[in-house]
Amino acid sequence: MAVTRLALTDFRSHGRLLIEPGTGLVVLTGENGAGKTNLLEALSLLAPGRGLRGVALSDMARTDGPGGFAVAARLVDSTGEPIDIGTGTEPQAPDRRIVRINGAPTAANTLAEWLSLVWLTPAMDRLFVDTPGGRRRFLDRLVLALDPAHAAHATRYEAAVRDRNRLLGEETPPDPVWLDALEAAMAEHGDAVAQARAHMVVALNARIAAEPEGPFARPTLDIGGWNGSDLASELRQGRGRDRAAGRTLSGPHRSDLIVTHAAKGQPAARSSTGEQKALLLSLILAHADLVAERKGARPILLLDEVAAHLDPGRRAALFDRLAAGGGQIWMTGTEPALFEGADAWRMSLP
Repeated sequence: MAVTRLALTDFRSHGRLLIEPGTGLVVLTGENGAGKTNLLEALSLLAPGRGLRGVALSDMARTDGPGGFAVAARLVDSTGEPIDIGTGTEPQAPDRRIVRINGAPTAANTLAEWLSLVWLTPAMDRLFVDTPGGRRRFLDRLVLALDPAHAAHATRYEAAVRDRNRLLGEETPPDPVWLDALEAAMAEHGDAVAQARAHMVVALNARIAAEPEGPFARPTLDIGGWNGSDLASELRQGRGRDRAAGRTLSGPHRSDLIVTHAAKGQPAARSSTGEQKALLLSLILAHADLVAERKGARPILLLDEVAAHLDPGRRAALFDRLAAGGGQIWMTGTEPALFEGADAWRMSLP
C-alpha cells in the first residue's frame, strides 16, 4: 500500500499543499520550520489515534486559518485499486474528528483496516526512559498494524476503566450490578488487549532473533508491570483497594514494554543515546518485516530526522535495508546531502 496523492488544507503550517509522491522512498528536505514533520503528522492521521505528536485535533488547524483542517489521501494497493481516505475537522467542532473512506463517513478505528502506519520521530528517542504509558502506546501502534480490531478493544477497555474509577470514586457505595457489568467489559476487552500485546512481543523477538547481525543494536522485548491471567477475579477482589487508591490498580493499563540491549544484557534505559536510537530503529525495521510476512504488504514508515543521527556507514546500511524491504518510506532531513545515493522521490519544502 502506498500514498500516491496527498492534499492538505489548513493543516499546521500548510494552507494548501498537494503532492503526488513515488511509491518507494520519499525524501522531504528543507530548513527547520519548513513543515516537514507537519506533513508526516498529516500522514499519521490516516491511522486511528491522535497522530505522531499525540495532541488535540484543535492544535492541528492552521493558526490563522478558519479553525478546521482537512487531510485527503489516495492510496493504491498491490492490485492498483485506488482508495480515497479523508480526515479532518470543521471550524464549528474543532475537536470532533471526521473520517471518510471513498466518500462515505466511518469511524476512525476503521482506518486500521485500510492502512498500516508506523513512525519514528526524535521525540521517541526518550521512549525507553519515558513513562510506561508511552511505551504501551508504542506497542499498541505496532499491534494495530497487524490486528485492526486492537483499536476497538483498547478504546472500550479504557472507557470501562474510566467509568469504573468514577463509580468507585463516588461518596456512596457503588452499585454492584453496575460494577459487575463494567468489570465484565474490562475483562473481555482487557484480555484481548493483553493477549495481542503478548503475541506481538513473542513474534517480534522471534523475528529479531532470526535476523543476521547488522550495524544496529539488537533488542529483546518483554511485558512487565501487570501481566495477570484472571483480570475479572482481580477486579472483584480489588474493589476496596482500588476505591481507597482512587484508581484501578490491575489490568493491561498497568503493563509496560521492557526492552533490553541483547548483546550487553542491560536495560535499554541504561544504554547510551546512540544505542537507544539503534535499538528503536532495529525494532521498527523488524516490525515492518513482520507485517510484510504476515499480511503480504509492508506498513508505510514515517522516519523523521533519522538519517541525521546516523554515521555514514549506518546511514548507507539503513538505505540498503529499506530498499531491499520495499514499500513506501517517508523520510525527512534538513540536508539533501544526507540522502545522496538513495533511490528516492524527492521534494524540498521552502
